[in-house]
Amino acid sequence: MDLNELRNQINDIDKYILELFIKRMGLCVNVAEYKIKNNLQVFQTDREKAIIDKVRGNSPEWLEESSELLFTTIMDISKSHQYQLVFDGSDKMEYLDFKKVNNNPTVACPGTEGSYSHIASTRIFPDGKQTFFEDFEDVFDAVVKGDADFGIMPIQNSTAGSVHQAYNLLKKYNCHIAASTKVKVSHCLAVKKGTDISQVEKIISHEQALAQCSEFIKEKGIATEKYSNTALAAEFVLESDKPYGAICSEECANRLGLEILFSEITNASDNYTRFILLSKNVYSSKDADIISVSLSLSHTKSSLYRLLTKFSVAGLNLTRIESRPVASKDFDVVFYLDFEGSLENPQVSKLVAELKSELSYFKFLGNYKEI
Repeated sequence: MDLNELRNQINDIDKYILELFIKRMGLCVNVAEYKIKNNLQVFQTDREKAIIDKVRGNSPEWLEESSELLFTTIMDISKSHQYQLVFDGSDKMEYLDFKKVNNNPTVACPGTEGSYSHIASTRIFPDGKQTFFEDFEDVFDAVVKGDADFGIMPIQNSTAGSVHQAYNLLKKYNCHIAASTKVKVSHCLAVKKGTDISQVEKIISHEQALAQCSEFIKEKGIATEKYSNTALAAEFVLESDKPYGAICSEECANRLGLEILFSEITNASDNYTRFILLSKNVYSSKDADIISVSLSLSHTKSSLYRLLTKFSVAGLNLTRIESRPVASKDFDVVFYLDFEGSLENPQVSKLVAELKSELSYFKFLGNYKEI
């Protein structure tokens, strides 16, 4: 038997598989209608386990795992379609545009004037009033307590990666994301006037900035020290009696009267930081096209794969997935997901409802637009 004959046989089998799959999904619709009528849950663990046990028992040993994966995926697709029928989408949120609610808000920013957070805040709210805090957690705390209308927070950098502390605080505090924006990062090395590069004993900045300028730091062979914020690091250098240098924005250096020894010292010329706008309330708009959620998964085989199947069935593009550990003996993690979509879309709102009903921990962080 030649290759073409083998492929023709596979094509015939694939056609038969598709016909059976369509027939099975049709029956699943009938099952969903029955569950709706009789107020039954979509997800029934005992029924699923019984099917998988039977599949493994009827499979040759070398195909047991693959057969389980195949039928698990089929059942996950089935459940997703059933959820689409069970959830009617009536719990859609009302749209509140954050800019229309408050055009001149108080915005909590980490750092001080001239920081990249300050730049991001004024981009979103040109007429807003910024209040500055040394620590990221103070920003979250100000938003939750109502001391600020909004907060601004760096969440990821195009070269240095995620800002882990920000993700940890999203888990700890009941805050939502109202918007996001990207700021081009162009770091410089700033010192007190009259300080030569040969005199600089230490370079001080936020750990993200140090990572973004690692090649420059390595070339100069100067020790580093982490600080809570680039702008606050620059203030520290200005007030110190030591010949230190700060990695910060040129705007910050000029505002403080520091001397810029080297400009544009980041590893990559196209270096951007994404900032999120924090709010205590849930805001959205009709043109919102980014959804952020956080969730946890059980320690079971293929749990992450099965989660991703839900997004594929809904036809949604997952743009980011981040995992952060939480304190537990089992080394649990929380996943943070960004995906394209709007809750105005029934497919999206029903998927969110499905995740919320099925997972032990699920948090809707926001449906927003990048500005």
